[in-house]
Amino acid sequence: MSDRFYSVEQVAEHLGLHVRTIRNYVRDGRLTAVRIGKQYRIAQEDLEAFTGRPMPGPSEEAAGRRQHAEVRQHSEVSSIVEIDGISRETADRLTILLVGSATNHRPDDDPLRIETAYDAERNRLKVIVLGGLGPTARVLDYIEGVLTS
Repeated sequence: MSDRFYSVEQVAEHLGLHVRTIRNYVRDGRLTAVRIGKQYRIAQEDLEAFTGRPMPGPSEEAAGRRQHAEVRQHSEVSSIVEIDGISRETADRLTILLVGSATNHRPDDDPLRIETAYDAERNRLKVIVLGGLGPTARVLDYIEGVLTS
């Protein structure tokens, strides 16, 4: 017998239902709960009887939360690079390199999007990079490599 109790909020989250729905189940007697103060607590056994499925133990729950957190973790960079005094030829060469790197990125990388705009009057190239940390860092390295060579 387990001494594990769940709040209405925890049950609602676990079942993917609204909190009011769980409270209605308790009030209607469809889900057994104990009232402690102003809140309901649902025993693990009662929740398992209600769903017809075993509830994960605390260690399984923690592992599931960690795995869920790992799946949802995401980082993205938005960068704007302005390069003054760049010739049209160098700007074209750099644009081809950058667009090629965006389409040929590593399979495990986040998607990468690159936009470029060249202003011939000012000899200025503007590069906009949207993507994950690693791919964006590589793009910035490519830019530096072309400009310093």
